[in-house]
Amino acid sequence: MKIEKNSVVAMGYRVLDENGVTLEQMKDEPMVYLHGHRNILPALEAAIDQHEVGDHIRIELPPEKAYGLRQEDRTDRVPIKHLEKPPRRIQVGDLVRVRTQQGPRDAVVVKVGRFNVDLDSNHPYAGKSLTFELDIQAVRSATADEIAHGHSHGIEGTSGHE
Repeated sequence: MKIEKNSVVAMGYRVLDENGVTLEQMKDEPMVYLHGHRNILPALEAAIDQHEVGDHIRIELPPEKAYGLRQEDRTDRVPIKHLEKPPRRIQVGDLVRVRTQQGPRDAVVVKVGRFNVDLDSNHPYAGKSLTFELDIQAVRSATADEIAHGHSHGIEGTSGHE
C-alpha cells in the first residue's frame, strides 16, 4: 500500500545534524502518525508521500524547511512554577517543557533565577540543516475515528481513544 492522505504510517527514523552527528533516533519502536494531517514536518510528509513498506528515505532539509531559523529575540522570563516536571536542580542548557496557553512547548534554559528562568523558546534544532533517514515499517488505512481526531491511534488503530 502506498502512503497517501489518511494513511497511518509507522517508521523508524534517525535525525542527523550538518556534521553527521545523530541528534535523535527511533529504530526499535517506530513513530506512528496520520499522513496528510500536519503531524510531522510538511517537507517530510511530502518526501514520504507515495512510498511504501520497506522503503528507506533520506532527505536533507535546510532550516527553513525543518524547524526554522533561529530568532535571537525568542527569550522569555517564566516563573519556574510554569514548567512541567522541572528538574530538581535547573541548570543553563537544560531542555524543559513550559505550559503555555497554546499547550506545552519545549525550551532551553539560558539563565536561572530564584523564582524564574529565562528560556530560549526557539526549537532546539532551529537554525540547523538536518538529514532525516526514514525506514517505512508499516502502512494502513486510517479509521474514521483517526481521521476525525486528526491523529493516529497507534499502529493497530486501538490506543484506547473514543
